[in-house]
Amino acid sequence: MAPLTSARRLVIKIGSALLVDRSTGALRSDWLEGLALDVAWLKSAGVQVALVSSGSIALGRGALNLPATDLALEQSQAAAAVGQIRLARAYEEVMAPHGITTAQVLMTLEDSRDRRRYLNSRATLEQLITLGALPIVNENDTVATDEIRFGDNDRLAAQIAATIGADMLVLLSDVDGFYSANPNDDPTATRYAVIDKITPQIEAQAGDAGSGLSKGGMKTKLMAAKTATAAGCAMAICHGAALRPLTALENGSNATWFTATLDPQAARKRWIAAMKPRGTITLDDGAMRALLNGNSLLPAGVHVVSGAFGRGDPVSIAGPDGHQLGLGLSRYTAEEAQKIKGHHSADIEGLLGYPGRAALIHRDDMAL
Repeated sequence: MAPLTSARRLVIKIGSALLVDRSTGALRSDWLEGLALDVAWLKSAGVQVALVSSGSIALGRGALNLPATDLALEQSQAAAAVGQIRLARAYEEVMAPHGITTAQVLMTLEDSRDRRRYLNSRATLEQLITLGALPIVNENDTVATDEIRFGDNDRLAAQIAATIGADMLVLLSDVDGFYSANPNDDPTATRYAVIDKITPQIEAQAGDAGSGLSKGGMKTKLMAAKTATAAGCAMAICHGAALRPLTALENGSNATWFTATLDPQAARKRWIAAMKPRGTITLDDGAMRALLNGNSLLPAGVHVVSGAFGRGDPVSIAGPDGHQLGLGLSRYTAEEAQKIKGHHSADIEGLLGYPGRAALIHRDDMAL
């Protein structure tokens, strides 16, 4: 696979067993310092980095003297509330010497299922990355219930990678790749170096063995790989115990890479193009030319708004003659779009009574 430094945008998932000492429940500070060195190295090479980090429940459990396993839901939520503070502080302290500003982002499954929440999450993460900050994402275990949980940070990491258009995802785990069988039980098990397609045979070889601190087994990692590769993001499973785990991966340590056939932008455009529009936005000549030149759609270029759509819904984009140019995800409701059409972005707050985004449809949210 291509080196990590060739990635435009990289998501790194960190398992609990790497961050937290299983016997004491304490943070592994030396490991975290090594990770910080790796993140600083990648960012200095021009790679945009986001972390998806487990560990809040494991840290909070130790602080509250809760048992290591079989926590009730309310105990897990209490542990997460205590552990999130400790985890965020640890990341802030270890990244600061490298001049890296950290940001905590807590999410639930509903934040990716609901289009409005999805767009909000995407916009926030994009802004943080654009400003040079390091987003550290975790499932919001203090409020999440079984109905709104990702259930594991492997799948959350894949969803974050798809959300921000990452081209690489690395799962730092307690295993060094995907095997034909559980290597702890079967001495003949072999590790795959590269998997180009997740076949039924590959799925049948996945087991559920996870460590005592982490929830994810190989089945969840395969689910993550499906999500990531479908979004144009290559994914690696590798052992993360080394003090410089990403440097070790760059230097050829054991791993399994899942390849992606599309780039992230192409995959996103295909996803948008397959949606059913909920309305139509008709442009004037100037706006049509701007879109065809790769620009976002601003309210000033909108001539007609029709249909009933909400924020985040797909809408058809039509030229002045009514010919469909493509589809896009609206950043405003149909009612809001009616009010701001034909006006400059600077007028949005006065028209709506609250500040809004400059673009009605961002160029990354349309398929022409």
